[in-house]
Amino acid sequence: MRAAMAAAPVGDDQFGEDPTVAALQERVAALLGKEAGLFVPSGHMANQLALKRYCRHGDDVIVGREVHAVWHETGAAAALSGVQFTEIGADGRFTADELAAAIRPRGHLLQPPTTLVEVEDTHNRMGGLVWDREELAAVGAVARERGVAGYLDGARLLNAAVARGDDPADLAAPFDLVSIALSKGLGCPVGSVLAGSRADVAALLRWRRMLGGAMRQAGIVAAAGLYALDHHVDRLAEDHANAKLIARRLAAVDGVVLDPEAVETNIVVLRLAPGAPDADTVVARAAEAGVLVMAFAPRTVRAVTHLDVTRADCERAAEVLAEAIAG
Repeated sequence: MRAAMAAAPVGDDQFGEDPTVAALQERVAALLGKEAGLFVPSGHMANQLALKRYCRHGDDVIVGREVHAVWHETGAAAALSGVQFTEIGADGRFTADELAAAIRPRGHLLQPPTTLVEVEDTHNRMGGLVWDREELAAVGAVARERGVAGYLDGARLLNAAVARGDDPADLAAPFDLVSIALSKGLGCPVGSVLAGSRADVAALLRWRRMLGGAMRQAGIVAAAGLYALDHHVDRLAEDHANAKLIARRLAAVDGVVLDPEAVETNIVVLRLAPGAPDADTVVARAAEAGVLVMAFAPRTVRAVTHLDVTRADCERAAEVLAEAIAG
């Protein structure tokens, strides 16, 4: 990947003149079955751009429980786009019927209009949870029937596709705009790509610049994305298998609340029962032994597998975490 980055032909992407960025945008658009793509520095920016495209200040955005846009973007949606979120469903997912019941009409005297529905697949805080393709299609159909735009936060969409054997374009089809992250499971140093209609992408160019995302010789980092799409997609199944290994080991530890069979992708979220150490204690103990995990809540820990850790690394990490929890 570093060799590909060093050898990348570049131009000024701010003027649409970087050939490597153009190639990456076209590649992702084709992968997701969309007309055009837009390279942006981060998934966070991709999510904010979706709000800018489809919402006005005061609008309502329907999302699942604990989505990234609500929990991990430092209030950017409120500060930059002035929208409010309505969380529905129970586990990060929701049904088409739940969406239909939650949509607020335009022109109501008292209620804010629902202008966007956002789905996160896979769902980070819910342990890499994967949406059913049929449910995505049903949600997208309701949104279109009701005149509501649809955005798929697919930072880890390729993990979802590999886990279920789905075509990424089929998962993206129900939505107007879709993003994938290059810097998650694909192992790139930076970047995400949005894909949608040519009109949407053309409009997003202005918002990307407004949010500070316009870049110059960005082909240096776009080349990493092209390399990853060629070499790092199929191997995501290895990360999934390693996460399952960790989950099965930790589920056997007293004080851990975790269903290993629910772990389909590369994220393990374990909850610590009363009587077990809290999350900060587990994280600190694991770090002392060279294993880095994250405290997601006072009694919740997240571990993520990726291309830089081997199966042997994950076996050791599982034992370290088990010992950290057991004390």
